[in-house]
Amino acid sequence: MTSFEKLIANEKPILVDFFATWCGPCQTLTPILKQVKDTLGERITIIKIDVDKNQELASKLQVRGVPTMMLYQNGNQLWRQSGVLSKEEIIKIVLEKIN
Repeated sequence: MTSFEKLIANEKPILVDFFATWCGPCQTLTPILKQVKDTLGERITIIKIDVDKNQELASKLQVRGVPTMMLYQNGNQLWRQSGVLSKEEIIKIVLEKIN
């Protein structure tokens, strides 16, 4: 089992943000995800994965564009979307998927 598989096997929902340092929309999403974390607190874990430093994982998960967000719980992918969403949209989706 890879460290990523161990990470997403958690009962606590994990929102994974696949990003690149050179990506403008990724930089836009960063403060939005901080606001999501501030709002949801301990109900969710948010991690960022740099696709340039983790090319094998990004390829395995077929990440074709950045930013790409994926929501996992108990090892299952509950949701996936590329692009920037608002704080409200992300919170609504996360709460719908984990409840």
